[in-house]
Amino acid sequence: MKIAVCSQSNNPQATLDSRFGRAAFFGVYDDTIGQWEFIENRQNTQAAQGAGIQAAQAVIDTGADVLIASNVGPKAMAALQANGILVFEAQAGTSLETAVSSYTAGSLTEMQDSNVEGHWV
Repeated sequence: MKIAVCSQSNNPQATLDSRFGRAAFFGVYDDTIGQWEFIENRQNTQAAQGAGIQAAQAVIDTGADVLIASNVGPKAMAALQANGILVFEAQAGTSLETAVSSYTAGSLTEMQDSNVEGHWV
């Protein structure tokens, strides 16, 4: 299983970014091999609009089954759910490793709907 996490930088000790569409990176942990991959999200960090949809597509393209995020807007959430990606909420500032451990321990809450308005900055 692949678990994507919104990240402020490109290492497993980084902290969870509070933004989805404008997160600096997406860390993708493959639990079958125990390795991290990092996807830069530079094109969306300054986007005037559409950052959430484009970020959702980037996560979809990684083959992730799960996304761990603090905040996800309505259009991004719809795109993620339409592609079968489950979204779980974690506190911004949590390390990526802790967020993944919390997910695997079953202590994160699944988000059924977006928790911010569109164009949240």
